[in-house]
Amino acid sequence: MRGVVMEAPGRVVVTDRPDPVIEEPTDAIIRVTAACVCGSDLWPYRGGWEVDHAPMGHEYIGEVVELGSEVTTLNVGDHVVGSFIASCNHCEICLAGYQSRCVRAVGMGGIGTQAEYARIPLAAGTLVPITDGAPEADLVPSLLTASDVLGTGWFAAEAAQVGPGKTVAVVGDGAVGLLGVLATSELGAERIVVFSRHERRQELARVFGATDVIATRGDEGVAELTDLLGGLGAHSVIEAVGNQVSMEQAIAACRPGGHVGFVGLNHGVALDGKQLFGSAVHLHGGPAPVRRMLPDLIERIQSGAIDPGLVFDHVVPLEQAAEGYRAMDERTAIKSLLTID
Repeated sequence: MRGVVMEAPGRVVVTDRPDPVIEEPTDAIIRVTAACVCGSDLWPYRGGWEVDHAPMGHEYIGEVVELGSEVTTLNVGDHVVGSFIASCNHCEICLAGYQSRCVRAVGMGGIGTQAEYARIPLAAGTLVPITDGAPEADLVPSLLTASDVLGTGWFAAEAAQVGPGKTVAVVGDGAVGLLGVLATSELGAERIVVFSRHERRQELARVFGATDVIATRGDEGVAELTDLLGGLGAHSVIEAVGNQVSMEQAIAACRPGGHVGFVGLNHGVALDGKQLFGSAVHLHGGPAPVRRMLPDLIERIQSGAIDPGLVFDHVVPLEQAAEGYRAMDERTAIKSLLTID
């Protein structure tokens, strides 16, 4: 099969990879019908950590083509959406709603779903069938977001305790931050402020429900937010970047007693204990338990209540995956969708 491999930082190729096979009785094999490039894929692409001929991709939708002997809740031919972390969905951690930290968790990034086929471990606990069979073409982008970025943005909003009457600040205008805006709007936030310096992203944030945009960052951005909110920080803050500046900005933007939901893939963040102690804010986040939210998100998408697929502003065939990476790296695209014939 054809699949994406990152040979080294900045060097992405599409090459022949071995066809996946059932390795455990709890596995499934899917024909991937759409995949995409994630902002977290840019960390190794930019040299943030070592990478050597690694299969790439962890977001996917597809059709089941083979099942292990212990998978009884799925059928060959089912069209499915799966989480970016495979989970059993029945251990104590999963039952508490944190499938991303399942005691048997398997990161799909190590398998690589930017490919024609993929092996899905713990398939019964990871894959959720799309109720109406093969999805209509116009729903594919939105359903694909449910595999990671939509669920991650939604979890960030939940972790930040977003709800009716709340003011919300969103730090980060990538796909996760923008879908965090959508989630906060769906959860009834009264005022949604997004930090963004990019016009096209500002426009999409407003489509998703943002009421205000602040183009400054750091201390200056926090001061502007505080002034906008009558001298107080936001009740809820979503942190969707994962670096030192964004985390410090998120904490500073939150009012005492407020909540910060942090979901940006952490990269070199070290919190100052005195600052954290003095802030009196709640911090909650980490890898999103997307599997818990998938049934609800799929239903919202299929009913037309939300259209998160708008974050895909760059579509290329799998064979041109390197162009999808380049566009996101240069910020000429918010998120690249990879079509697979």
